[in-house]
Amino acid sequence: MFYFGIEHEVAFLNQEGKFADFSCTKFDDFHQIVKQLPIYPNDYLQLRLGDAGIRKKRWYIEGFERFADSEQVIDCVPKGIEIRTTIHSNIQSTIAELSESFHLLCEVAAQFGFSPILVSFNPYRTVYQPDPPLNDYEIRQLQGDPEEQTANIHMVTYGPDLNISVADLPVEHLIDIGRKLTYYSPYIVPFSYSSPFYKGELWQGLSVRTFIRTGKRPATLVFVEKQEQLIKSVPSLTKIARIPAEVGRIEFKAFDSCADFSIYASLLTLLKGLILDESLMGRATTPHTALHQLSAQEGFDNEDIFAIATQVLQAAEVALADDPDVHLLAPLKILLQKRRTPAHKLIEVFQRVGVIEQVLRQTYSAHF
Repeated sequence: MFYFGIEHEVAFLNQEGKFADFSCTKFDDFHQIVKQLPIYPNDYLQLRLGDAGIRKKRWYIEGFERFADSEQVIDCVPKGIEIRTTIHSNIQSTIAELSESFHLLCEVAAQFGFSPILVSFNPYRTVYQPDPPLNDYEIRQLQGDPEEQTANIHMVTYGPDLNISVADLPVEHLIDIGRKLTYYSPYIVPFSYSSPFYKGELWQGLSVRTFIRTGKRPATLVFVEKQEQLIKSVPSLTKIARIPAEVGRIEFKAFDSCADFSIYASLLTLLKGLILDESLMGRATTPHTALHQLSAQEGFDNEDIFAIATQVLQAAEVALADDPDVHLLAPLKILLQKRRTPAHKLIEVFQRVGVIEQVLRQTYSAHF
């Protein structure tokens, strides 16, 4: 029995048409939106609330939490609003909930002058510098977690977590799946590439996010129940589950964001097929940085990336056999056959209109 969930980060243009990041947006600008969105009382069984009280809903402000010289949260510097789905036993209902939550978010955000846009890397800013500088307590907190040490990257990247779990798998098997997905990550992430802008210009590649992020942050995280099940690595492959519903979750974190949510259905199906597959032997505890960077620049135009992506997609299809979800792989086959990624479309639109904001305004409207 498989279970699925998605976490999808939404960025915005403000009413002046500017990219609404930490340079011009305060917590309250997004909090007024989240406040208007509904609470589903039973969600707390599946969705982590967190310590600061920011994650009470299916929507919450994604950003960088600032602390007094203690556990007291005194601010959250925003980068966008994250939507997370509850746990579903099938892919279609996961996508349906994500779409419904996205529509609700759009309706409320519009009341405050914010328009959703699809980005996977901040098109203007390359790094986040905390202002004021971190205090001693914050520095100690960040040093305790390999991922927290790269918060400067986290604040300029936007991407989904595709969550998948299988009932009753032993922890050794779960970790093996995590290592498998980490190994094949550079070959499958081009299906999602959507970050071809950097420092206000067109970048020479398809995914700035992948080029800068991968290797410093995980491709896959596996949530385990006990401390002794953790594997020591930088970046992490394993993490202690924070609520019971997280135990056994495999979280694939390396895809770029997708404006077309049906691609998420395809990618969840691909991950499902890779979990079922027994033919692919590659394993890695940490992501291969140089391979991801090559993939980020060339995508499926690189012959090795193309060849192994083809092998992986075929293996997933064979493993799914007569599973009713197997037809959801069809859009990926088309992308691979044409050697295209979603970034190609963004590049083409930019070459036509010449203004990044105009390109971003069209990202979701093409699909909703």
